[in-house]
Amino acid sequence: MERLISLEEALVYDRKRTRERYREYVNPGLVSMMALLDFDKRFTRAEGVKVWDSEGKEYLDFLGGYGALNFGHNPPVVVEALRRIEGVPNILQASLNPLAAALAENLATVTPGDLSISFFCNSGTEAVEAALKMARLYSGRSRILFCRNSFHGKSFGSLSVTGRDKYKKPFSPTLPDCSGVEYDNLDALEKHLAGEDVAAVIVEPIQGEGGIMVPRTGYLKGVRQLCDKYGVLLIMDEIQTGMGRTGEYFACQHEGVVPDIMCLAKSLGGGMMPVGACIALSKVYKKAYGSMDKCLLHTSTFGGNSMAMAAGIASVEYMVKNRLDKKAAQLGEYALERLRGMKGKYPLIKDVRGRGLMIGIEFHSGEGSLLDRVSGGAASKLGREYMGALVAGELLNRYRIITAYTLNNPNVIRLEPPLVIEREQMDYMLDSLERTLSENKGALSMMVSSVKSSLVGKVKKK
Repeated sequence: MERLISLEEALVYDRKRTRERYREYVNPGLVSMMALLDFDKRFTRAEGVKVWDSEGKEYLDFLGGYGALNFGHNPPVVVEALRRIEGVPNILQASLNPLAAALAENLATVTPGDLSISFFCNSGTEAVEAALKMARLYSGRSRILFCRNSFHGKSFGSLSVTGRDKYKKPFSPTLPDCSGVEYDNLDALEKHLAGEDVAAVIVEPIQGEGGIMVPRTGYLKGVRQLCDKYGVLLIMDEIQTGMGRTGEYFACQHEGVVPDIMCLAKSLGGGMMPVGACIALSKVYKKAYGSMDKCLLHTSTFGGNSMAMAAGIASVEYMVKNRLDKKAAQLGEYALERLRGMKGKYPLIKDVRGRGLMIGIEFHSGEGSLLDRVSGGAASKLGREYMGALVAGELLNRYRIITAYTLNNPNVIRLEPPLVIEREQMDYMLDSLERTLSENKGALSMMVSSVKSSLVGKVKKK
């Protein structure tokens, strides 16, 4: 009989063994990346905003699963919901799942306007795939407009409407009839819409992986008006911005915008189950899939399973009952005010932006400095690729604060803590960041300090 690793054995893997097995069986490049700044710690317990490593050290999670942990690690209400459905059929296609029906009704209640019919899947990229297919089927057109610097996922359809070439070029050609337009530019959008061949426009109300880019007031409303003018569907990607993150249940509500299709995922599963949803206006869904011959054109084996739906029901209820959107708005404004004050004091900060508890801090790369000139531009190139990671490494290794840079702009670190965070935890993070900035006035100093902190951590483990 083959020698297999049991769950009991896996649960006691130490850091060294995990790293070795990852390198051999999972993702060798990721091992090297995570180890570079001592990011591959072995975490063994998590609760709320806190996580603990194998040495018993406590950390604060300001990364929040890229927006998947709005309710914290292992939220008791979601854990209890999963416990309550033990023994219920989890996947049974020859039936209608009452839990899916209930979650769909709840989503129709809390989402803006007349969004009403939900397709359930397992992730954000799958929700985007569903939205793109629905838009083409509904409209009879093929062209999709997306925004440059956007991020909608890495499966083939969602990648085709993602606005960064780094992720697209290795897989070119991607889907045809997908065109990028400048974000936060209504004139550029209208030029593309005038061709009358566009099925849909897909947009993030705040570009998360683009560096927490918040558009000017009126942009989203203007996109809605242009889509109405040209008879084009508006797809709103709320995968990272939804579920209370920006100070409203959904970020498009800041401007009173109702999309034709909305994509959700991440925190919809309460950080416990993979859950995605594509929610559409009734007229859109019914024209695309409403008849018996079309109702199974797009399906998902695990979509709408009982455990996922139970987690979704508990998550939506917890968000509403505790008004986490209001908490995010208040604490986020406090954090942004303090960060803007730091920007005026510390030259390493280039910009601070965000809404609610979705905040980005952009750092200068060192471009134009003496070191940059002497190195022929190599220093600023290094800074552009790694400055966010260097700051994140300092926060992790010196202050036990977990954060990370945004995918499309590695000079930006994100602050996306669980919405259950307390004021004193936010203060600790802000105080730690300020100490880091006061001790490292420029890009070179930050590079040296981050490497030192990483090396010290590695030496202590030997």
